[in-house]
Amino acid sequence: MDLFDLNGNEEKAKPLAERMRPNCLADFIGQKHIVAEGSLLRRAISLDRLGSCIFWGPPGTGKTTLAHIVAQTTHGEFIKLNAVQSGVADVKRAVDQATDSLRLYNRRTYLLLDECHRFNKTQSDSLLPAIERGTIIFIGSTTENPYASMTPAIVSRCRVFEFKQLSEDDIAGAVRKAVTDTRKGLGNYNAVVDDDAIAHIARTAGGDLRAAYNAIELAVLTTPPSADGRIHVTLADAEQSIQRKSLAFNEDAYYDYLSAFCKSLRGSDSNAALYYAMRLIEGGCDPMIIARRLVIHSSEDVGMADPNALVVASSAMYVLEKTGYPEGLIPLSNAIIYVCEAPKSGTVKAAMKAAQEDAKNTRDDEGVPPYIKDNTYGDKATKAQSLNYKYPHNYPGGYVEQQYLPDKLKDRVYYTPTDYGYEKQVKANREAKGMSSPAEKKGDEE
Repeated sequence: MDLFDLNGNEEKAKPLAERMRPNCLADFIGQKHIVAEGSLLRRAISLDRLGSCIFWGPPGTGKTTLAHIVAQTTHGEFIKLNAVQSGVADVKRAVDQATDSLRLYNRRTYLLLDECHRFNKTQSDSLLPAIERGTIIFIGSTTENPYASMTPAIVSRCRVFEFKQLSEDDIAGAVRKAVTDTRKGLGNYNAVVDDDAIAHIARTAGGDLRAAYNAIELAVLTTPPSADGRIHVTLADAEQSIQRKSLAFNEDAYYDYLSAFCKSLRGSDSNAALYYAMRLIEGGCDPMIIARRLVIHSSEDVGMADPNALVVASSAMYVLEKTGYPEGLIPLSNAIIYVCEAPKSGTVKAAMKAAQEDAKNTRDDEGVPPYIKDNTYGDKATKAQSLNYKYPHNYPGGYVEQQYLPDKLKDRVYYTPTDYGYEKQVKANREAKGMSSPAEKKGDEE
């Protein structure tokens, strides 16, 4: 025991989530898909045969806890580092220590690296040889997708185990145990917690056990005891201690939600688009990111089928910028619904990409037809050719057929209106003007 902490003050000062951390697999909560009886991971831990691995999943799901259980059950050495705080020197020191332990005592070393996705290439390269030789058994813990956020050389030498959000039943059971546990939990506070209060905490914790522990600890410590000395935690107390669901997301989930939002716009599902937009915003995403994507999709997926969609989306972005959150979410929602319910056409993007390809691949010496060149500073020949230009307003309907594209591209068709929304009117206008009907051009399927 620490002579300067005879009363265990340091242990008492730890948050409830840290005090309640299990020390063995029997007490581990959740993740049955990877730690159930007979599973590969459970057998490897029990037999002290665990190889290098990465624990990947949302916060509060037991990644660090399982790594600590490995440390408790293994007969080897255990070193813990944090990728945010540790540098190359720390890694080299750990490798040297592991090398000595293996050579002198034949003991393997487990290296737990929290937030391992924050390791840069230099740090990873300094650790890689030790993993390859087996000097160190690497256990990484991360909330980010390791396949996208970590050095491939490290990931390829590890077994990746994906952790899932805990169920409400798992969290409720853990909270009840913490309330009655007199050794590590809140049992000495003589607290009684209503079932609906526990259910509310379990539901709003969002699968994060740490958030649930923090909530129940706050509720018990801040609720005054009644006349009989008992602390009674009600639903109202629980609602105050955990006022909203933990909606933060990692980088992978952010891009998944954003992709789902964009695809919902394209798919004309206003319910889904509104949900994903609000889910992103409630999770901390800047609403202007949603607004900017909406403006783009108003042209990309609606386009000429309803040109007013761009006007509505742009107006919503302007109002959001000027009024801010939360009032600006109303016009933003209005624009999301408008873009979703508008007729869809991808002809604008298809026309743009086709024109881009020709712009890249056509030589400049093709030039423009001489009669539509700028004749302000041209030579006599250019000015003479300009007389052949047909001024559209001199013709009925303000239209006259003439060649505008260079000779090499004169038959090229970029924009072909569909029969949807306003484009149907565009098609009719073309026919009324006697414009030639070009062959259908295959558009971009994206």
